[in-house]
Amino acid sequence: MPITDPCVVSLIWTLKDAQNQLIDELKEPVEFFYGGDDLFAKVEEALDGQDIGYRATLHLEPEHAFGDYDASLVFFEPRSALPEGVEVGMQFEGVPPGATTEGMPEDAIYTVTEAYPEHVVLDGNHPLAGIALRLDLEVRDVREATDEEVEARSVGAPAFTVLNHGGPPPGSQLH
Repeated sequence: MPITDPCVVSLIWTLKDAQNQLIDELKEPVEFFYGGDDLFAKVEEALDGQDIGYRATLHLEPEHAFGDYDASLVFFEPRSALPEGVEVGMQFEGVPPGATTEGMPEDAIYTVTEAYPEHVVLDGNHPLAGIALRLDLEVRDVREATDEEVEARSVGAPAFTVLNHGGPPPGSQLH
């Protein structure tokens, strides 16, 4: 069955940055809704009309993946205002409890990127924002989408999270 909107494709892939450093690898096939919210537009463009066994290497510039890095999404917050035990690597879905900066986007996921005795740095960008990516993919299966999948425009959790306010959402290991 050729890949057409709407359908479900099973993919494996290897995702690397421009320096060829491994970022993510799907060794076992994972299903994604084609024609909805699970995949980047450039990935769907490459898959259009293809079939099982199709392989491709895609170069995704930031604007076709997780967007450009936005320095306005970096915030300095007093450590005392945030929950106790905040440390580098922690993430908050939405504005962290106790955050004092007005205007922080409520739909971002904030990562603590630096922690100092008096303050912490919260970054609302996706960790892969501003990075060009190389995606080697292979189509392992194609099937018709169920009515529920068509209605949801997804098979579940989308493949990619885009937190820079302007792209598709996520699913695999890329959160």
